[in-house]
This record gives sequence, C-alpha cells and structure tokens, in this order.
Amino acid sequence: MNNEYEISTELASLFHNYILLRNSLSKMNFFKKLFSPVDENHDNIQDTNTATLEQLSFDEAFVQNFISKGGKFLYCSHQEELNLNLQNIIQENHWENVVCFNEDLKKISTIVGSDSTTEIKKATPFFTYCERLLSEEGSILFSSEQLYNNKIANLPDYFIVFAKTSQIVKNKSEGLMGIRETYQKNFPTNISSIKSYIPEKVEEDFLNFGNNNAKKLYLLLLEDM
Repeated sequence: MNNEYEISTELASLFHNYILLRNSLSKMNFFKKLFSPVDENHDNIQDTNTATLEQLSFDEAFVQNFISKGGKFLYCSHQEELNLNLQNIIQENHWENVVCFNEDLKKISTIVGSDSTTEIKKATPFFTYCERLLSEEGSILFSSEQLYNNKIANLPDYFIVFAKTSQIVKNKSEGLMGIRETYQKNFPTNISSIKSYIPEKVEEDFLNFGNNNAKKLYLLLLEDM
C-alpha cells in the first residue's frame, strides 16, 4: 500500500513538473516566434495581434500592447543573451556610452564595452531598471529608485530598460501594489510611467502630471520564471 502511494505521489510530482516545463516552453516559443526574422513570421505576428486580451496571458498581452505602441522588445532567456542584445543595440545606434545611475547596470555596460555616465544628455541613451510592466497598457512604471528626482521628460530621448518577466502585472493598480510590497516602509516617490514609444504620438497619463513622457524605448526582458 505504501509503495502504491509513493508511486502515485511521484507520478503526480512528475506530471506537475511536466506542466510547468510545458508552460515555460510555450512562453519561450511565443517570444521566439514574435522576435525571429519578420519576413518568416509576419503571418504569425498578425495572428497573435488578432487575439483578444482575454485569450492572452499577462506577458503575451503586454508584448502585444507594447509593440503596438512602438516599443522595441528583445526577449532574453539568460543574462549572456541580454548582454549580447545590449551590445548590439549600442553598436547599431553608434552610441559611445550610456547614461546610468545604477551601479549594477554600470557593471553590465562595462562588460559589453560601453562607458557610462551620470550626466544627462538627450542624445545618450538612459540604461535603467523599472518597477513594473503593465500588461493592459503595454506601459512601463518607474519610481525614484530608477529616476531619482528627474522627470521622465527631462531624461534622454532613448531608454534601454532591463526588466524581468516576473515584473509583468495586469494593470497600474497591481503595479502600485507591487511597489508597496517591495519597499514597504520606504515607499519611493516620483512614480511615473511611459506608455507611448513614438514621441510624435503622445497620450496623456494622469501619473505623468501632463508632461510629455513619450520615449523611444528598447526593452530587454530577462526570463526569470
């Protein structure tokens, strides 16, 4: 009887692990399908765009909304892939360095052969973390932890954002709730978001207090789930 129970428990555990692996592979296949060469996957991308938000997971809906607003997205399955993508972005745009306030990100920029500076220059990209990725809007939420006291409108024209899949939430309410859980007693200030990645087509956002927060933005999304 005990042996049967142990076998049953082991099978249940194996099945659970199989489901997790299948879901993870499905997510990776979704991202890879979206971001493989455009000519090969144009029809697949069109099919994805016709799906309703109810049919999509949070991460899939975020990607769809983010891209539809002009965002440039690179899915990274591991840190080395993220470093390579960052290096390619910097080289392709002929940027000599990046604006960066975070010490860990400065180390990454050094690894990929780029200098960093804390001096804000409009033509130099801002390499930064973020707080949350908002699925329903395809927008990105920031706070003083990343921006310090700077308004988004006063930061460089290009952003390169390093985020993780675990940061994707449904909407702004969940994003703010997540910030509270992260910082608890030391709640950050200067909470604002970017939800337009084509500066010529700016949408107002009540969190932005009427400022023009549209930025040309690259998102490096690292898989951590």
